[in-house]
Amino acid sequence: MKLATLKNGTRDGKLVVVSRDLTRCTDASFLAPTLQAALDDWSRIGSHLAALAESLDHGSVPAERFHEHDALSPLPRAFQWADGSAYVNHVELVRKARGAEMPESFWTDPLMYQGGSDTFLAPRDPIVMADEAFGIDMEGEVGVIVDDVPMGATTEEAREAIRLVVLVNDVSLRGLIPAELGKGFGFFQSKPSSAFSPVAVTPEELGDAWDGGKVSLPLCVDYNGKPFGRANAGIDMTFDFPTLVAHAAKTRPLCAGTIIGSGTVSNKLDGAPGKPIEEGGVGYSCIAEIRMIETINDGKPKTPFMRFGDTVRIEMKDGDGHSIFGAIEQTVQKYEKGA
Repeated sequence: MKLATLKNGTRDGKLVVVSRDLTRCTDASFLAPTLQAALDDWSRIGSHLAALAESLDHGSVPAERFHEHDALSPLPRAFQWADGSAYVNHVELVRKARGAEMPESFWTDPLMYQGGSDTFLAPRDPIVMADEAFGIDMEGEVGVIVDDVPMGATTEEAREAIRLVVLVNDVSLRGLIPAELGKGFGFFQSKPSSAFSPVAVTPEELGDAWDGGKVSLPLCVDYNGKPFGRANAGIDMTFDFPTLVAHAAKTRPLCAGTIIGSGTVSNKLDGAPGKPIEEGGVGYSCIAEIRMIETINDGKPKTPFMRFGDTVRIEMKDGDGHSIFGAIEQTVQKYEKGA
C-alpha cells in the first residue's frame, strides 16, 4: 500500500491512497482525514486503507491523476522526528577527516538526535536559506514511521511497530555544526526542516527488498542533474530499523507517527572509503562525505557545498527500474525576508 498527503490549503493536507505505479490516487479522507489520524487508529483503519488500495489498483474506485508536485511530505508535521546514524562508515569518515579516533562504542550503541518536526518541507519545495556560508548539504536517507511503541520495547516489538517506510532529505548546515556541537548540547540551528518522499509505503510493498529491518536497494541521489550517489541502503547498515526504534524507546514510549531516520546512507568500497560514481564507486548521499575523502586523500576538500540554484533529487527504484516512493527534488533558494 502506498499513501500520500495532498495539499488542500491546510497544514496537514488530505490523505490519499496512491496506485503502485504512482500514476493515480483516490481520496481516503472518509476513512481518516490525515495520515496522522490513520496512524492513531491503525489497528482499525489500516485494513480499510489496504482494501481501498487494492480497489484502486483494480480500477474499481474513483481515481484522479497523482501529481508528485501536489504532495506534501506524508506527515507534513510530526510529534517526533529522531534521526540515527546507522551507517557507521559515514561517522568514521567524519571523525577521520578531522583526525579523531572513533570510540569503539559507536559500533554497538547507535548515535541519534531529536530533530525539529513542527514543519517538514514538501518533497518539491525549495530549500530556502539566507546564506551559502551556512554550508548547505543534502543527506539522502531512509526512514520508518511507527505505531505506538512502549518504553523499553524489544527489537522484535519495535519491528512489529513499523508501519510505513519513506525517503528523507535531512538538510544539514555544515558550517554551523561544529560550533553547535562544540557547546556539547547537540544540533539545533544546523538542522533546519527536512523533506520526505511524496509517498510512504508499507514494508510489504517493498517485497524481497525488505527483510524486516532494512531496505536492500540503491538510494539514487542526483546533484545538478548528474548521478552523485547510488549507495545501497541494505549494505553497511550497522544498526537496522528495529534496533534504532528500540534505542529511541529505551527511556520513553514513542507515539504513533514518530519518524525514525537511518542517517546518511553510506557504503564502503572493498573495505575502504567509497569512490565517486565516475571512478567506479557508488558515490555518496551527501556532499560532506566526498569532502571528507578529499581531505583524507589531498589534505583539503575541493567540492563546495550547495549554492543557490543547485538541485538535488533523491529516489529509490525497484528491480524493474520503477520509482517506489516518488522523488524528492529540491532547489536551493535564497531567503528574502518578507518575500
